[in-house]
Amino acid sequence: MNRRANASGDRRSGTGYAAWIALLTLTCISAVRAQDAGISRKLTLKEAVTLAVGNSRDLALARLHYDLVQREAGVAKAAFLPNFYTGTGAAYTNGFPLMSGGGVPAIFSLSYDQQIFNPPLKGDQRAAEQRAEGQRLSMEGVRDTVMVRAALEYLELAKVRHAQELMRGERLSAGRILDSMRERAAAGRELPIEVTRAQLTAARIEQRIAQLEDREDSLSGELRDIMGLPADQPIEVSTEEIPGAATEEAKDLVSQAMANNIELKQVETERRAREEFGLEVRIPIFASRTTSAVAFARADLNEADLLLAKKRSELSLDVRRKARQVRETDLAGEVARLELQLSQENLRILQVQFDQGRGSLRDLEAAHLEENDKWLSFLDANYARQQAELELLRTTGQVAKVLQ
Repeated sequence: MNRRANASGDRRSGTGYAAWIALLTLTCISAVRAQDAGISRKLTLKEAVTLAVGNSRDLALARLHYDLVQREAGVAKAAFLPNFYTGTGAAYTNGFPLMSGGGVPAIFSLSYDQQIFNPPLKGDQRAAEQRAEGQRLSMEGVRDTVMVRAALEYLELAKVRHAQELMRGERLSAGRILDSMRERAAAGRELPIEVTRAQLTAARIEQRIAQLEDREDSLSGELRDIMGLPADQPIEVSTEEIPGAATEEAKDLVSQAMANNIELKQVETERRAREEFGLEVRIPIFASRTTSAVAFARADLNEADLLLAKKRSELSLDVRRKARQVRETDLAGEVARLELQLSQENLRILQVQFDQGRGSLRDLEAAHLEENDKWLSFLDANYARQQAELELLRTTGQVAKVLQ
C-alpha cells in the first residue's frame, strides 16, 4: 500500500517537474519572441533621428574637433590665470653649488607668473574663444545634416515600401489583362498587337518592381548604418508627416533664419573674432604692433563685415526661394491627391458596371492600373513636399526643434 502511495507520489512529483520544465521553456520562448519583437519593432521618425544623432561618426568627429578648439582657447586663456612653478633650481659645479642664474640655491623654490594687462594677447584669447564658438556652431550644423539625412532616408524607405505594395497589385492586374488578351487573340477577337502591348506593360511593371527592391535594399542599409544598427537587423517604418512643418509667411521665415541659421551664426562669430583681435591692435599706446598690423586688422574686419552682409542677403533670398518650393510642392501634392481620388471614383464606377455585366475585365483592370499609377504619383509628390519642408526647416534653424 505504501509502495503504491510512494509510486503515486513519485508520478505526481515527476508530472509536476515536467510541467515546471514545460512552463520554464514556454517562458523562455516567450521572452525570446518578445526580445525579437523588440528588435524588429516599428521605428518612428523621431526614434530613427535620435538613433542617428547618437551613433553618427561624422557628429562624433565634429565633437572631437570642438573639444580640441576649446582646449586651444583654454591655452590662450591660461596666460591670464595664475601659473605656479616649483623646483630647486640647483646646477652642478666643482665648487660651491650655485643656481643656473647664479646665487645660492634654495632647497625649495616657488615662482608665480600671470599676465595682468596684455592687449594683444587678450585679443588673441578672445578671438580663440569666438572661433571655439564657431566650431560649436559647425558641430550643430553637422548634427542638423545628420538629422535631415536620417529623416529623408526614413521617409523615402516608407514611400518605397508602399510603392512596392502598389506595384505588386499592378502586377496582378497586368497579368489578368495579359491572360485576357491572349484568350481573345486566340479566339480571333483581338489583334496580336494588343497581346504585345499587354506584355510590354507587364514587363515595365517587373522592371519597376526590381528598381524599387534595389532602392529598398540600399535605403535599409544606409539607414541601419547611420542609426548604428546591425547589418542584418530588419527595420520597420511607417508613413509619417513631418511634425510642425513650416507654414509661416515668408517674412516670418526670414526673421527666423536671421535669428537661428547656423551658417549665418558662424559668419557672425568669425566677424566678432576678427573684431576682438582688431580692437586690441588698434590701441597704439598699449600695443606694440606696427602700423601695418593695425591696417591689416582693419582690412580683415572690413572683409568680415562684407561677408556678413553678403550672407544675410543670400540667406534672405534662399529662405524665400525654399518657401516658394514648399508652396509649389504642396500644390502639386494636392493635384496628385485629387487625381488619385478621381481614379478611385472611376474604378468604383467600372467595378459596378462589371458586376452588373455591363463592363469588360480589360477596362476594369486598366482602371486598377491607372489607380496604382496615381497612387505612385501621389507618394512621389508627398515625398517631394517633405523634402522641401525639411530643407526649409534646416535653413531657418528649426530642424532640431522639430525632429527631436
